Amino acid sequence: MFDHHCTACDKRQLIFPSQITAMTNTEQGIVVSFTCWCGNAQTMVTGRAAARSEKVTLAA
Repeated sequence: MFDHHCTACDKRQLIFPSQITAMTNTEQGIVVSFTCWCGNAQTMVTGRAAARSEKVTLAA
């Protein structure tokens, strides 16, 4: 459960797991798609962004 400010109805609502329609891993983070109580589809990006594969050399 999390709260979200809906861009359609302009209300802050609690979103329950039953309202989630998809979760997708992207380079920006996890995109959670869900349906607001007003019936409009919404998305929210959460979680850590994907790890970068940069090599780091530590001094000895």
